[in-house]
Amino acid sequence: MQFKGAEQKKQLVYTYLAFMLNGILALSIGSLLPFIRETRGLNYAFAGLLVSLHSVGNLFSSFASGTLSVFIGRKRSILLFNACYALSYVLIIFSGNTYMLAAAYLMTGLARGASSNFGNYTINNLAPGKAGVLNGLHAMFSIGAFSFPIILTALTRTDADKWIYACYFIVAMGILSWLLYFLIPDPQTLEQGKTGKRSGENGFGFFREPIFYLCTFTLFFYLCAEQGVIGWLITYFEDTGLLSAALSQLMASVLWIMMLAGRLTAAWLSEKVRKERLLLIMAVGFVCFFFWLLLCRDTLLIVIGIMGFGYSMAGIYPTTVSFCGGLIQKYSMAWSFILTTASFGSILMPMIIGRIAESAGIFYGMSSIVVVVLIDLVLIFSLNIYMRRGAGNLQESSGKQS
Repeated sequence: MQFKGAEQKKQLVYTYLAFMLNGILALSIGSLLPFIRETRGLNYAFAGLLVSLHSVGNLFSSFASGTLSVFIGRKRSILLFNACYALSYVLIIFSGNTYMLAAAYLMTGLARGASSNFGNYTINNLAPGKAGVLNGLHAMFSIGAFSFPIILTALTRTDADKWIYACYFIVAMGILSWLLYFLIPDPQTLEQGKTGKRSGENGFGFFREPIFYLCTFTLFFYLCAEQGVIGWLITYFEDTGLLSAALSQLMASVLWIMMLAGRLTAAWLSEKVRKERLLLIMAVGFVCFFFWLLLCRDTLLIVIGIMGFGYSMAGIYPTTVSFCGGLIQKYSMAWSFILTTASFGSILMPMIIGRIAESAGIFYGMSSIVVVVLIDLVLIFSLNIYMRRGAGNLQESSGKQS
């Protein structure tokens, strides 16, 4: 897709770069936690609380940043929330107080949720309904996501105490991220310059649109499965004895690399295949490879299952978002409601798996994901039918190739 005008191109490039940094910053939360826990003498319960606070901040800002943008503008809103990234790691570096540490993890979530909201909204506003452009955005996140563990390993390979240098690196990335958002042309200002009015209505008319519910719950159950697998994959392999500890860690990296490959492939294919068909193919692969992963006991087959699962699932989120591009463009608050509701899936499912695993074992905990992947497949099939029937008047290009 060709973008006309220097401001549009700048908006695209800077948003992509900022989203890649968001991948680095988001992955640092979990990667650095073992070092922080050991250095600060934290118990497992408090470490778990820190992760929960990050999720709470992420959920809150997913909604609040979009809502606040109605009153102060989208750019001012992201600058306010994104500043929390650098400030949070300053607290982690210089404060040994547990309350300050808790506040820092809450702030990382505030920054992450706002960045996700802004990135998806901006690209949707720039290219409504274009699945290829959205897959490209999420591919940038994947690049950042698998880059940080490599950087951290390089820094701490000879001395674990050097984790603190990774924190300084994150502060620098947080500042760079803020500067990129400062330089990004405001999507609302660009639209106002073209039409003489601000883009997006501030009402709640999107609640009357079936596409809102289809996309929201497709994303909800997708995030249930994604976070359930990513959060418990290593524990599942180690506790069942299917893979060694070292190989289990390696599988997490393989999953992210395959997700990057999958998003790049989805971005390319979306220019050649109707996105309704592409989404359905990915959903079928998503379900089939999860069953493969759950039932296999041979190491080679497990590796193939992880590769297939990561590759299949990678494009589902951005492609689904592209279906509600017109809705997001018309209603300023629509994306905040979609993102916030969907994000509950990533919080609830890991806890459900943990509860089941505690009473029945980790295999049955992971098996519970079968329910959500099947529900997600049904929702994607329903979304496919809805779009093929020519419904969704807000979707300017929903029935066309992206």
